[in-house]
Amino acid sequence: MSTAELLKSAAELFPDEVVTQAHVRHLDLPGGAGRFALITLDNGLDHTKPTTFGPQSLALLDAALDQVEKEASEGTIVGVGVTGKPFIFAVGADLKGMELLKRHEDALAIGKGGHDVFKRLATLAVPAFAYYNGAAMGGGVEIGLHCQYRTVSAALPAFSLPEVFLGLVPGWGGCTLLPNLIGAERAVSVVIENSLNQNKQLKGDQVYELGIADAIFDGADFLEQSLLWTAAVLKGEIQVLRPQVDRGDAWDQAVARGRFIADSKVHGAAPAAYRALDIIAAAKDGDLQAGFDAEDRALADLIMGGEVRAGIYAFNLVQRRAKRPAGAPDTSLARPVTKVGVVGAGLMASQLALLFLRRLEVPVVLTDIDQERVDKGVAYVHGEIDKLLLKSRITPDRANRLRGLVSGVLDKAEGFADADFVIEAVFEEMSVKQQVFAEVEAVAPAHAILATNTSSLSVSEMASKLKNPERVVGFHFFNPVAVLPLLEIVRGERTDDASLATAFGVAKKLRKTAVLVKDAPAFVVNRVLTRFMGEIQNVIDEGTPVAVAERAVEPLGLPMSPLVLLELVGPAIGLHVSQTLHRAFPDRFTVSENLAAVVNAGKRGFYVYDSGQPELDPEVAALLTQGDVVLTEEQTRDRVLAAVAQEIGLMLEEGVVAEAQDIDLCLITGAGWPFHLGGITPYLDREGVSERVNGRPFLAPGVASVPV
Repeated sequence: MSTAELLKSAAELFPDEVVTQAHVRHLDLPGGAGRFALITLDNGLDHTKPTTFGPQSLALLDAALDQVEKEASEGTIVGVGVTGKPFIFAVGADLKGMELLKRHEDALAIGKGGHDVFKRLATLAVPAFAYYNGAAMGGGVEIGLHCQYRTVSAALPAFSLPEVFLGLVPGWGGCTLLPNLIGAERAVSVVIENSLNQNKQLKGDQVYELGIADAIFDGADFLEQSLLWTAAVLKGEIQVLRPQVDRGDAWDQAVARGRFIADSKVHGAAPAAYRALDIIAAAKDGDLQAGFDAEDRALADLIMGGEVRAGIYAFNLVQRRAKRPAGAPDTSLARPVTKVGVVGAGLMASQLALLFLRRLEVPVVLTDIDQERVDKGVAYVHGEIDKLLLKSRITPDRANRLRGLVSGVLDKAEGFADADFVIEAVFEEMSVKQQVFAEVEAVAPAHAILATNTSSLSVSEMASKLKNPERVVGFHFFNPVAVLPLLEIVRGERTDDASLATAFGVAKKLRKTAVLVKDAPAFVVNRVLTRFMGEIQNVIDEGTPVAVAERAVEPLGLPMSPLVLLELVGPAIGLHVSQTLHRAFPDRFTVSENLAAVVNAGKRGFYVYDSGQPELDPEVAALLTQGDVVLTEEQTRDRVLAAVAQEIGLMLEEGVVAEAQDIDLCLITGAGWPFHLGGITPYLDREGVSERVNGRPFLAPGVASVPV
């Protein structure tokens, strides 16, 4: 089947594609270098709708290449360039179309169609140039790799091959061409390491330093400078010299490093990284066509597998659902927030103060029980502003402005009399929080939102003794506040729409992923994680060795093991949340005597790191009292997953969130749950646990899975 026929067939499967045009215009290069054809990729929409490649888009690019190929062979042009619309080069394949594919042969056609079009750039009778003027990802990076020369804008904000992060491989030349261009070591960093580090993006200068681009120019006149450089290259005034690629042991060592990174991140649980590494390993001999064929096969196999559907599902949750929170009130009800009060000046409160300060740029005032704590909190915020200034993340003027906006006082009446939004971050004890809110209500304006950062206590109970309980809302952040995007917004029994809308409005300005949560014990993330961790702890308490229990959940590819996570959270906090949930649901949530012993002994976790690796602390081992029921890794995993599936089923029945999608969104953005799992519910469905425990899957067929 010809490329045109392949793409026509694929286009019929994807009628709603946002089509990218490939506009060809001609210009005379500076210095009499000759007539030049410039192809601009543009979907006709602004930069908020990045340019993508679906089958119709590829067909239009193919037609543009027909034109320039003819001109090149006739000698009427001296070169061809590819660039993008303002701020965007291209961000790769259109994932919406990928979701619709049901057959392996259709998936294979997508890979082959992209290759057939892109590789034409390498076989033109004249040199091809890629001008990375803006964001470039996936296929957007790969189209440039097929060109002989590349320039990059110093202002380019994001450049990556994110496919492995989504459960795919760079399938339009990335796995084959990149190592042949910059060497296997650097290619493994871009394709594997960056992808598995939460899709880390490269900036323009890094693209140049890696050797992906041959020249770098300022963003203001990037295209003009690129064309001047192109003219100099074509006239022989500039010679592009690239270091020789090491095809010896260094290549094999780079692939081995990639496998080590993949093992440490996904523990063999997701195939994409390993398929990509196989192709990179084989690319050592420089046979490009064999590499392209291997990319086609890997792409088709992965598209028809569960992980990539879960990865695309997760991507859609974070990119789309997060922007339109389910159940959020009409935004027109939100009230303006011109001043923020923070009750508490400890580490969490100070982090919150810094976040509100940077994002809202309004006065922020902290209070605490003594002047020393207040001063320490304000000093922390000032110190963080100084760090931002030192790293050139903010200008000196902005640093001065931010410092001037933050203050601390002992008297709540003085601090909060004109505040529109007051958030408490004090000790996790109901009586303490009720007292704080009573004091704030007495001095804050009648319209002020009273927000609580509680991780597990009832928002309704917290508000129950107030004159105006309708303005109390849960505003639960995750630590570290600056890093984790999730914000659980909790509606109490009497919270009104205006207060809730204001909370969502503030969350948006804070650039957080806000999810509406019912006022239920521990809300979403802590409830799921506590059930998960609690079952691990139960298995250990009953007699299974710690190492076996930890290894049991490695196939999930979680960012860290359960007991390392417990160390990060803090055993005392873990114990407190388990006690809260035990009071609410004594039949399902236990309080581990072993965990209590660890906390009472003042231990910060189960492990010591004397060798650089986590090893069970001998003092903790001496504290543990275990039974004689020893489970295998598989039995442990089955039991833990069954417990999580049961809990999520009950949470959905209780209406804690609108849908299973919200639980997945919470776990991805609040707990770093892997994209390749799609959160948790697609994995439970795929493993058959949902059906076994609850009698039905969480998600409909075709949602995070191959359509029937």
